[in-house]
Amino acid sequence: MDTQRLIAFVVFSFSLLMLWEAWQEYNQPTQAVEAGAPAANGQAASSNALPPAPGQALKGLPQPVASAQVAKGARAKVVTDVLTAEIDANGGDIRELVLRKYRENEDENAPFRLFEEKAGRNFFAQSGLIGQGLPNHKTAFVLEPGDYQLKPGQNELKVSMKATTAEAEVVKTYIFTRGSYVVEVDTQIKNLGQTALEAYPYYQYLRHGQPPEGESMMIHTFTGPAIYTDAGKFQKVAFDDIAKGKQEHAKEAKDGWIGMVQHHFFSTWLTRDPADASSREFYTRSLGNDEYSAGMIMPAVKLAPGEEKTTIMSLYAGPQELEKIKHLANGLDLVVDYGWLTILAYPIFVLLNWLHKLVQNWGTAIILLTVLIKLAFYPLSAASYKSMAKMKKLAPRLESLKQRYGDDRQKLHEAMMKIYSEEKINPLGGCLPILVQIPVFIALYWVLLGAVELRQAPFALWLTDLSKPDPFYILPVVMAITSFIQVKLSPAPTDPVQAKVMMMMPIAFSVMFLFFPAGLVLYWLVNNVLSILQQWRINTVINSATANDSKH
Repeated sequence: MDTQRLIAFVVFSFSLLMLWEAWQEYNQPTQAVEAGAPAANGQAASSNALPPAPGQALKGLPQPVASAQVAKGARAKVVTDVLTAEIDANGGDIRELVLRKYRENEDENAPFRLFEEKAGRNFFAQSGLIGQGLPNHKTAFVLEPGDYQLKPGQNELKVSMKATTAEAEVVKTYIFTRGSYVVEVDTQIKNLGQTALEAYPYYQYLRHGQPPEGESMMIHTFTGPAIYTDAGKFQKVAFDDIAKGKQEHAKEAKDGWIGMVQHHFFSTWLTRDPADASSREFYTRSLGNDEYSAGMIMPAVKLAPGEEKTTIMSLYAGPQELEKIKHLANGLDLVVDYGWLTILAYPIFVLLNWLHKLVQNWGTAIILLTVLIKLAFYPLSAASYKSMAKMKKLAPRLESLKQRYGDDRQKLHEAMMKIYSEEKINPLGGCLPILVQIPVFIALYWVLLGAVELRQAPFALWLTDLSKPDPFYILPVVMAITSFIQVKLSPAPTDPVQAKVMMMMPIAFSVMFLFFPAGLVLYWLVNNVLSILQQWRINTVINSATANDSKH
């Protein structure tokens, strides 16, 4: 098989596969459950659905739910140096959470909103207690008045609210810390009754089933619940599976966390002590109207009459900054999606991050990383380009063989193999080194796609955000030019149709790269330029050697 033909087939097939996968996932319809229709557990559901009773998450038994919409109460607007949050006293939910250092996908002037209260796109963090007459995320709390802005020199800010029933007095306190996306949630419970009390704390998310607004059609990543346990490891749960009642994930463990993941950002409920071995139950449910809940139930807090106890849970809601989140809990680094080549992608990210610390510019770091990868594969690339150069010099002889043997494919093949043997050329020599490098290229693709560190990171001139496509399409156009040069430097296929296909490939790649993040295009462009220089140098050396041989 012609070397250039095989290379084109491998590279083009891989590109089409990525394109088709992104298109299919982006356009796959969500299995929404209409309001008032039966949910996955066979009962009417709504945003106000209570979590399963303890043990029911394991047994799959239905839990009766209310049909009222989410009610609104008094609000506490919390402002710290890194986030802005709105806590509603009706249930004590966090219903708005804005990450001040990040910008929206569609509006660069607006800060990024992770949690939000918006028709059809509700995303809340909720908590409460399971037990007869105990406050839950539907209970109206009384919010303590205060100024909820972190002042200069102040490192901690608290927001407290109280709910009192005949059985218990509950004080829920949110604790925000300067420079941190971790919010501590303390729940103080006092037994007001005359008998022993059992209260099961639960922590959950309510979220719509759609991807983040402004997500690129060409770059689609997982959005939905994720559960980690030491036994079951990292498990993603698709909203479609939850809607159909076909979700599969760990239901009970003595460790682990549950989170809600999307591109570049996530939120997760964590026990404050990573070594905490408290038994916990995990659940995911369809609530109807394209809304879902995912949460965990902690062991019962047992209180004698008049006794008071406090439960503590941490909520992380912020960016997928690998170096910062991996220390919070086991398995938390897995929320950063590096695809199926994590074993290669993670070391590449570590190297890229180290280069960024040196040069303080992600674009420059990408260029340096490309150079280092090119150097690492220099021997393989050199062998590939030498084979291509020799094949290019044989092109006239191969063409004459084709004309001589016409449609006799067997004789043509035998004659070509004889020439390859005489010239000591491996016809696959130009392809095999490239095949070895493809996993590295794929891993780097996922690194550049998944790293939140590159989100809204400027490079130079017009490139103000490496995570978005080039606004003026300059990089894709220049990349197309370099691709044409590569085609010209490579041996031309003997088949005219194949030759035309090879000339069209740069156009096809350029159209596809119009929609890719500028960081990815920058990598590919630099790689092309280095490849051209290397291939030109090898062609020059081989041509000079041939000219010297002909003189002698």
